[in-house]
Amino acid sequence: MNRVIAYIDGFNLYFGLREKGWRRFYWLNVQLLVQNLIKFNQELSMTKYFTARVIGSSDKEKRQSTFLEALETLPNLEIFYGKYQLNPRECPHCGFKDRVPNEKMTDVNIAVEMFSDAAKNKFDTALLLSADSDLVPLVMSIKNTFAQKRVVVAFPPKRSSIELIGVAHAYLHIGRAKLAHSLLPDKVKRADGFILQRPPTWA
Repeated sequence: MNRVIAYIDGFNLYFGLREKGWRRFYWLNVQLLVQNLIKFNQELSMTKYFTARVIGSSDKEKRQSTFLEALETLPNLEIFYGKYQLNPRECPHCGFKDRVPNEKMTDVNIAVEMFSDAAKNKFDTALLLSADSDLVPLVMSIKNTFAQKRVVVAFPPKRSSIELIGVAHAYLHIGRAKLAHSLLPDKVKRADGFILQRPPTWA
């Protein structure tokens, strides 16, 4: 079987779903989504999910924590954390000041993990779920260094990258049907028996 490791850019996926208006798919079993995307002759070895803890809103923090705890119940899934920071912004016209959320380190973390896994011969195909063009050098490096390995890009809803299409071995767009068949159950039990409930605003 062709071994697959999936590398999921959590924020890229989230903002694609948000722009599409698909709030009900926030409660997503990302591992099942990958299994629904790969081919019959492929075997999913590991799912690696990259994100950062949100700050600035207790409601958002609670919803995200619940979701991440639900993901932690899944076998063969690892979560990698970057940084989430609020950067100051001032309107040049009216002088209004606020702070804009900005996620850091995801692309670097993905690059480190994918290249390391390739060097250790842990996959035959890397499935990159992102439309971040900053990952183009990574894909090119994998292709140039490991000729037998393939990088397939899966674009989240409302997301695409001509640059990634140009360097990937193949690409696909994630549609509504795949998402609809990849949701977590409304209630997820942790190892300690605690029940995690799908946030009502995600229904």
